[in-house]
Amino acid sequence: MSPADSGVVCGHCWSRVHELPNPRCPRCGHPSDRYTCRWCSFLPPYVRAARSYCWMGSGTGEEIVYALKYDGWTAVAAAMAHRMARVSWPTDVVEERSGIVPAPLSAARMRERGFNQATAIAAALAPLWGCPLWENVLVRTSGTVSQTQLTPGERKSNVAGAFSVPLTAQVAVRGSHIVLLDDVITTGATLSACASALFAAGARTISYMTFGRAPSSGDRLSP
Repeated sequence: MSPADSGVVCGHCWSRVHELPNPRCPRCGHPSDRYTCRWCSFLPPYVRAARSYCWMGSGTGEEIVYALKYDGWTAVAAAMAHRMARVSWPTDVVEERSGIVPAPLSAARMRERGFNQATAIAAALAPLWGCPLWENVLVRTSGTVSQTQLTPGERKSNVAGAFSVPLTAQVAVRGSHIVLLDDVITTGATLSACASALFAAGARTISYMTFGRAPSSGDRLSP
C-alpha cells in the first residue's frame, strides 16, 4: 500500500474526494470551458500559476482538511501531499521553483493549534518535488480575524499588510520563483497578501499550491 492510500483516512473516504475536473485553465488551474478564465482575475500579475488538488464543499476533501486543521490529524498531511504531487504544472514552474513557503499562522493561532497545517503539508510535499521547504521566509506580523465568514472585500482588507519577509531571508527570496502553499484557497486574499510581501522583498515570481479550492458560482464540481 502506498503512502497516498494508507494512514488515518481510509481508502473509501479518499475515493470520495472530488478532484478538480478537466479542462483547466493553464495559468490558474481552475476548471474552465471558456477561452477567458474569470478566476485568473483573483491572481496578482506577478503570480505565474496556481494549482489545487480538489474541491471544498463537495465530496470529502473539506472533511479531510478539517480533520487536519481543527482535530489535529497531522498524520494525514503526508497523504494530502502525495495527491498534490500528482497535479501537473507548466514546465517552467517545475524547472524554476526555488522553494516551498507555507502560509504562516499568527502567534496566537499557533499557540491555540500547536502546529501550522500548511507547514505540515509543505514538509511532506518538499521531498516529493525535490524542492526545499523555506519555513521561516515569511512571517505573520499582525493577528487577523478568521476569514471564514467574511465577504471577498473583507477578506482582502483583513489580511492586507499582515505578512513580511525577515531581513535574514531576503537574500534567498531575491530573484526566486517561490511556491506559496496553503491548505485551502477561497478568494485568494491570504495568498495574495503573502505574495505581495514576497514580491516586495525581491521574489521574481510566485505560484500557489493548495490542497483544496472553494468553487465559484457556476463551477462544475464533477467531470
